[in-house]
Amino acid sequence: MPKMKSHGGSKKRFKVSGTGKLIRGQAYRDHLHSHKKASVKRALKSDKVVTTADAKGIKKVVPYL
Repeated sequence: MPKMKSHGGSKKRFKVSGTGKLIRGQAYRDHLHSHKKASVKRALKSDKVVTTADAKGIKKVVPYL
């Protein structure tokens, strides 16, 4: 059976942590920063862990991640 193709956009957006959890970037941090509080902007910096429900679907589209 041939290998599955990975979804290119998902390959760029997700990575695996050392413990095997999926990591995603935080949304709403690219532009429109002038009206946001400094504390909100600091909170947007850090990457987040993908929920287990979403991780199942991501692992299907990126099987070799």
